[in-house]
Amino acid sequence: QVQLVESGGGLVQAGGSLRLSCVASGRTSGRVVIGWFRQAPGKEREFVAAISRSGDATDYSDSVKGRFTISRDNADNTVYLQMNSLKPEDTAAYYCAARGTFSTEYTYWGQGTQVTVSS
Repeated sequence: QVQLVESGGGLVQAGGSLRLSCVASGRTSGRVVIGWFRQAPGKEREFVAAISRSGDATDYSDSVKGRFTISRDNADNTVYLQMNSLKPEDTAAYYCAARGTFSTEYTYWGQGTQVTVSS
């Protein structure tokens, strides 16, 4: 079992920055891949970024590549999503999720944190 809690969302102007945090807890929290997803009203949930359990491998969607950075601090069981050059289209509820290294399905999900970017 892995529990995930996101924080750091808020309202920001276009061009601004926010840093989201995802704190993982549970017996296997240090051995999972963590991903960030987002869902805007009326839209499908979409993948944003992911990081391997060691932190040495990352992946990004094309829409955020070069603007967002995912990182993790395994000592604190925390994964961060640094979001720079935010655009109104980045407005969404952001969720972190966890999966096993060899699994393709994200099994555990947090409750989400809202990010709103004003133009």
